[in-house]
Amino acid sequence: MSGSAECYLLAAMSYDRYLAICKPLHYAVFMNGSLCVQLVAGSWVSGLLLSLGQTSLIFTLPFCGDNRINYFFCDIPPLLTLACGDTTLNEIAVFVAGMLITLIPSLLILGSYIHIISTILKITSAQGRHKAFSTCSSHLIVITLFYGSASAMYLRPRSSYTPESDKFLALLYSVVTPTLNPIIYSLRSKDINRALRRVITSNIFLLKI
Repeated sequence: MSGSAECYLLAAMSYDRYLAICKPLHYAVFMNGSLCVQLVAGSWVSGLLLSLGQTSLIFTLPFCGDNRINYFFCDIPPLLTLACGDTTLNEIAVFVAGMLITLIPSLLILGSYIHIISTILKITSAQGRHKAFSTCSSHLIVITLFYGSASAMYLRPRSSYTPESDKFLALLYSVVTPTLNPIIYSLRSKDINRALRRVITSNIFLLKI
C-alpha cells in the first residue's frame, strides 16, 4: 500500500514543481491547503484500493507444502511461487496493478516535466535556469530510484523471477529509497550543505593528521 501511495505522491509532487516553475504567480492560489489534502488523500485511497484488490485475490489461491518464502516481507510475487493452483489471474492482476501504479503517475510526471523543461529553456539568465533546475533535481533523483526498481520488480513475467535479484530490488525500493529521501531533499537546504561541507572538511583534515 505504501509503495502504491508513494507513486501517486511523487506524481503530486511533480504537479507542485510544475506550478512553482511554470505558474509561479498563481502557485499560492492553486496549491492551497484544500488541494494538498485532496492530493494526499487520493494517493492513500488509490494505494489502499489496489492493495485490497491484490490481497483478496491472494486469499483465493490454494497453498500447500512449505509456507516459507526467501524474502524480506510477504510480497505478492514470492507468494505466487508457493501457490499450488493456477496463478494466471493473479499474475495478470499484478501486471495491471503495476501498470496503474507506474504508468498513470509516470505519464503525469512526464507531462509536468515536459512543461517544466520548456519553461526552463525560455529563461534567459543562467542563474534563473540553475535555480529552476535545482527545484526539481532532488525530485528527479527520487523518481529515478523508486520507479526504476519498482518497474523492474512488477512489470515483468513470472518466468523471469529470481529470489536473489528480486530481494535486491525490493530492498532498494522499500528500504534504501525511503531512507535516502530525507537526505536527498535536505541537500537543497543551504544550512545542510554548509554543515555537510564542514563534516567532510574536518574528516579530511583528521585523515591527513
